[in-house]
Amino acid sequence: MSREPGVERAFTVRAELGLHARPAGQFVALAGRFSSEITVGRGDEWVSGCSILSILSLAAEHGSTLIIRAVGTDAEQAVSELGLLLEAAGQN
Repeated sequence: MSREPGVERAFTVRAELGLHARPAGQFVALAGRFSSEITVGRGDEWVSGCSILSILSLAAEHGSTLIIRAVGTDAEQAVSELGLLLEAAGQN
């Protein structure tokens, strides 16, 4: 059992076209900068936050809720920055 800190928060997908290839690629690129293990959930499905195909498999359309979970030393920062990315994507 890991003793590293874990953080989990829900965010809304704001991009008008949902979490399609470009924003999913941005998400994965940002997730790769953190040392924490990052997973993303929608409903009962959980996938790796570092795999673009896994992120796309969630089929997260505009307005859907995704839960970002990170476990590791930079978990709080990872969840905050990834959540901002999801919620700012529709602000272009």
